[in-house]
Amino acid sequence: MISHLDRKLWRDLRRMKGQAIAVALVMACGLAMMIMARSLIYSLESTRLEYYEANRFAEVFVELKRAPNAIASRIGELPGVAAVQSGISVQVTLDIPGLDEPASGMVRSLPDFGSQQLNRLFLRSGRWLGPGAVNEVLVGEAFATANRLEPGDNIAMLLNGKRQELRIAGIVLSPEFIFESRPGAALPDNRTYGTFWMPYKELARAFDLDGAFNHLTLTLAPGASERPVIAEIDRLLTPYGGRGAYGRGDHPSHIRVSDEIRVLRTISVGFPVVFLSVAAFMTNAVLSRLLNLQREQIAILKAFGFSNRHIVIHYLKFAFVMVVGGTALGALGGMFLGHRLVEMYHRFFRFPELVFRLDRSALPLAVVVSAAAATIGVFGAVRRAARLPPAEAMRPEPPANYRPALVERTGVGRLLSHTFRIAVRNIERRPMQAVFTVAGLALATGILIVPNCFRDGVSEILDFQWDIIQRQDVGIGLVEPASDEVRHLLSRLPGVVTTEPFRQAFARISFGHQRRQVAIQGLPRNGLHNRVLDEHSHQIELPPAGLVISAKLAEVLEAKVGSTLLVEVLEGKRAVRLVRLAGLAEDFAGVAAYMDLQALNRLLGEGDIITGATFRLDEAHRPEFLRALKRIPRVSWVAIKESLRENFRQTTAASIGLIQMIYLVFAMVVAFGVVYNNARISLAERARELATLRVIGFSRREVGTVLITELVLLAMVAVPFGLLIGTGFAKAILGAVNTETVRVPLVLTTSNYAFAVTTVTVASAISALVVLRKLSQLNLVGALKAPE
Repeated sequence: MISHLDRKLWRDLRRMKGQAIAVALVMACGLAMMIMARSLIYSLESTRLEYYEANRFAEVFVELKRAPNAIASRIGELPGVAAVQSGISVQVTLDIPGLDEPASGMVRSLPDFGSQQLNRLFLRSGRWLGPGAVNEVLVGEAFATANRLEPGDNIAMLLNGKRQELRIAGIVLSPEFIFESRPGAALPDNRTYGTFWMPYKELARAFDLDGAFNHLTLTLAPGASERPVIAEIDRLLTPYGGRGAYGRGDHPSHIRVSDEIRVLRTISVGFPVVFLSVAAFMTNAVLSRLLNLQREQIAILKAFGFSNRHIVIHYLKFAFVMVVGGTALGALGGMFLGHRLVEMYHRFFRFPELVFRLDRSALPLAVVVSAAAATIGVFGAVRRAARLPPAEAMRPEPPANYRPALVERTGVGRLLSHTFRIAVRNIERRPMQAVFTVAGLALATGILIVPNCFRDGVSEILDFQWDIIQRQDVGIGLVEPASDEVRHLLSRLPGVVTTEPFRQAFARISFGHQRRQVAIQGLPRNGLHNRVLDEHSHQIELPPAGLVISAKLAEVLEAKVGSTLLVEVLEGKRAVRLVRLAGLAEDFAGVAAYMDLQALNRLLGEGDIITGATFRLDEAHRPEFLRALKRIPRVSWVAIKESLRENFRQTTAASIGLIQMIYLVFAMVVAFGVVYNNARISLAERARELATLRVIGFSRREVGTVLITELVLLAMVAVPFGLLIGTGFAKAILGAVNTETVRVPLVLTTSNYAFAVTTVTVASAISALVVLRKLSQLNLVGALKAPE
C-alpha cells in the first residue's frame, strides 16, 4: 500500500519532472562513462590473460647476433627458468601483388617437428605448415587483412638478398603481436609491415644459421625473480651479440595494451567524478529550493505527527528516484558505448576473440557512487528541513533585506530600465543562490572544453609528428650496418631530391634505479629530415658530446638536463659510458634518444657507419623510386610517412576521436541540463513575485525580461570562470591519459573556447524559451495565495 508521503513524492516528481530528468541525465552520462571504461578494462584484461595462458606467452625475451643451440640448452638449466624456446628472427623486404610501395616484415622460425613450446600461434584461417613444407609461409592477420591476402595467395620475399616466391598456407595470430608494429616504431603500419612464420630449416638455410639461433624466449619458474634471470642470460649471451634481455613488462605489444588499459582507468575515474560532481550540485540545487518552497508543507507534516526521520527519508527518496533513473540509463548507455569501442579495438588489437564483457561489479558500484553523490548533494538541505520547528516553518520565509541595490545606491540605476534593476536587485539580495547558479553555469561551460582538446591534440600530432618533425617522405633500414658510401649510392635512385643517413644502436639507458632499453638514433647535427625539436618547436642542434632524449623518457627515468646517464650499448663492442643529458626533445609517439651521428659512432668505437637513410622525393618519380627499392637486397625495412600517418588516423586517432565524441555529447547534455535546471528553479521560487508584477501592470514581456536578464547577467559572470575551470580539467585529464606510446598535447584554441561559450548561450536561449512558455501559463491567483 502506497503511503501518504509516497503519494506526495510522486506528485512532486510529476510537477518537477523536467528538473528530475535533467539531473538523471547528468548522472547517466557520468555512470555510462564509468561502466563503459570499467567493462572495457575487464574485457581487455581478462581476454589478454586468457590468451597469454592458452598460448603460453613468454615472460623474458632476447635478440642476439648468433649463438649455437647448445647455449639455449644451458639457459634452460638456469635457476628460475621453466621453459625455453629458441629460434630465428630476421627482417625482410616483400613484393606484394597490388602494392606499389615495398613492404617489409619480420620472419620467425617454427620448429621443424612438434609444436611451439611458447608463443603458440592461433590459426584464423587456412592450414598449418606441414612437415617438410617448402616455399610456404604463415602470415599475421593484421598484414593479411590490410593487404586482402588469403590462404593460397603468393607473395615474393627477399631472404638474405635472394628473391623467393612463397605461398600463404594460413592466416595466424600470435600473443607476441597483439599490437603489431615494426621494431622500434611506436605506431603500426599494417599495410607495409607484417609478421611471418616459416620452418626453421628453410629459414636457417637462407640465412646461414643452421644449428644456431638469434632469438630466444622463456618463461620463469613459479616464484622466480625476473632480474637475476635476465642478468644471467645477458652474461651468457654477451659473447654472442646479445642485445639485452627484457621482461614482459617491456615488450612493445604488452606495453601498448597496458597503456590502453591505463587510459581507461583514468577515464573510469576522471570523467565520472566531473559529471557526478555536477549531478550532486544539481541535486542540491533542486532539493534545497524545493524545501524552501515547501516550508509550510513540512510544518503541516510535522503537525500531523510525521517524525524528522520520516521527513528525511521522504526527501532522500526524491533524490534516489533520480539515482535509479540515472543508473538505469547509465548502464544501458555504458553497455552500448562499450560495444562500439570493442569494435574499434578490433582494428589494432589482434585477439582470437575480443568481445564486450560487462564488469558486473560496475553496476552495484554505479548505484553506490550515484547514491553517494546524491546524498552528499542533498543531505545538508534535508537535515535543515528536518530540524525546522513546526511553528517557524508555518510562517513564510523571512524576507530579504530590501534596501536599494548597489547600482541604485551609486546612481547608475537611473540609467537602467525597471526590469534590469529588478533583476540586479534580486541577484544582490540572494547572493548564495546567485553563487550556486554561477557555479553550475561555470561547470557546464568548463566540461565543454575537454572533448575538443582531444580533437585539437590529435590534429596537432598529425601535423607536428609528420610535417614539422619528420620532413622526409621515406625511410629505409639496412640488413647490416654499412659505410657512409652506401648513402651516396642510394642518393642516385630515381626521384631522390635529398638524402640523410642515420644510425640506430640498441642501448640500455639508466639513471638511478630507473632504466629503459631504447634504440639511440644517430642523426646529422642539423638534419633537415628527421628533426629534433624542443617544447617550443625550435630545432635542437645535437651536441658533439651528450644525449638528447624525449621529455617523456626523461620523466620515466626521473632525470633532468645536466644529469649523467649510464649508457650500456647492447651491440658491437658493447661500450659502457657515462653520458650527459644535454637536452629534452618534444615528441608525441613513443620514446627516443638522439645523438650526433659522428658522436654515436665514436661511442660505439667505429668509423662512419650507418644503418639506414631517409629521403625527400620528387613526387613525379615516386613510383620509380619505390619500384627500385624492391630490387635492393640490402634493404631490410621501409617506412613510408604517409602510410604511417594514415594508419595512425585510422587506429589511434579514430579511437581517441570516438571517446572525444562520446564525451562531447555527454558534456552538451550536462550543459543543457544545468542551464535548464537553473532556469526552471528560478521560475518556481519566484512565481509569487512575478505574478505580483503582472497584477500591478507589468506586461508578460517585461516580466519575462526580468528572468532572462537575471540569467544573462549570471551567465556573463560564470562563463569566464568556466573557461578557466575547463582549462584546468583539460590539463589534468590529458596529463593523466598520456602514455609512453602516444601523448596527446594540450592545445587550447579560440574555436574551442568559442564552442563552449556558444553551446552555453544556445542552452540558455532554449531554456529561456521554455521558461517564457511556462511563465505564460502561470496561474496568477494560485501563485498569489499565501498562507496566513
